[in-house]
Amino acid sequence: MRVFVAGGTGVLGRRLVPQLVARGHRVTATTTSASKLGLLEQLGAEAVVMDGLDAVSVGEAVAKARPEVIVHQMTAISTAHAGKPDMKHMDRWFAGTNRLRTEGTDHLLAAAEASGTTHFVAQGYAAWNGIREGGWVKTEQDPVDPMKGTPAEPGMRALGHVEDVVVKAGGAVLRYGWFYGPGATDDLVEPVRKRQFPVVGGGAGHCSWVHLDDAASATVLAVEQQARGVFNIVDDEPAPAVEWLPHLAACAGAKRPMRVPTWLARPLAGEVAVTMMTEGRGFSNAKAKRELGWKLRHPSWRQGFKEELA
Repeated sequence: MRVFVAGGTGVLGRRLVPQLVARGHRVTATTTSASKLGLLEQLGAEAVVMDGLDAVSVGEAVAKARPEVIVHQMTAISTAHAGKPDMKHMDRWFAGTNRLRTEGTDHLLAAAEASGTTHFVAQGYAAWNGIREGGWVKTEQDPVDPMKGTPAEPGMRALGHVEDVVVKAGGAVLRYGWFYGPGATDDLVEPVRKRQFPVVGGGAGHCSWVHLDDAASATVLAVEQQARGVFNIVDDEPAPAVEWLPHLAACAGAKRPMRVPTWLARPLAGEVAVTMMTEGRGFSNAKAKRELGWKLRHPSWRQGFKEELA
């Protein structure tokens, strides 16, 4: 098929494009920087510069590619776009990404309709942000946490917009877990090695992880099967912070993370970080495995962290 990957040079896009090409698809992939066109061509795609927040730019790029499927992977959370990760001020850190998930999604859907594109797959999120009610592991039937009154609220609202409009249009939203793998692991490990990533409180908050290559393979399946609806794309083992964080530190050759009480962490790291570490809810991948036939190369972060940090 002709597949249009919006956001082809992101950490997932760089793993997704080669998998699509290897499966025989003709891929057009976008970047916001002309300096990255060569990278996309090396990955096997036809490369194009596109501004996801400019309706004309999006419309022209999609019209030229005439894709049968559009895959929306546009974000702006790299340090080049958003600076260092800052969960305390998540509204500022994710401001560009929130626009891409609202305005950018709308531009892509309008371009899809205008060009006769028949299917749409978009990036969602399912790591620690399950609704904080009941058990620790959530399915697609459970809502995500709106995080009302916190700096994460605009981001959760933007994710809700993606799910609403894409599902209504007959497409699929893939709620990816917390990424690790090439291009993503270093940003995660750096604060752990500096002992800037403590266990907060009892560390009971759960999180779901997914290796970038597994996230990409699930996306290929969603493209090829014309999947519809919402899917949690996470590994087999949602786990509490008190388990995964010390394991990550050990794999990275770092000292064991410090423990910080919630009353101290709240003014230092912010409400969102405290919620993630103490009350976060992980996610189940049963639907994706059952309906897409998805098989993970990295079924658990336990072995995955070891392999990435060996």
